[in-house]
Amino acid sequence: MRLRVEFTTEPFDLDEAPEHAVVAREVIETAELDEVDVGPFGNTAEGGADAVLAAVDTLLRRTLTAGATRVSLQVNVVDEDDR
Repeated sequence: MRLRVEFTTEPFDLDEAPEHAVVAREVIETAELDEVDVGPFGNTAEGGADAVLAAVDTLLRRTLTAGATRVSLQVNVVDEDDR
């Protein structure tokens, strides 16, 4: 099964990336995921279910420790026909 996760961390800072956003980017970019799209207001990653779920666990733990006050995320099952 393939999953896609979309997430944001808060609070936002338009002048420079807060530590929790830097940590989130690092977690997702170093995870064993197939597709990663990191942007200023939202991030998306896709991969096998185990890899995505492990990345989400690490993402939540590390960003909250780094000062995030909210992490919004959505996880979807990816239909192989939609790829």
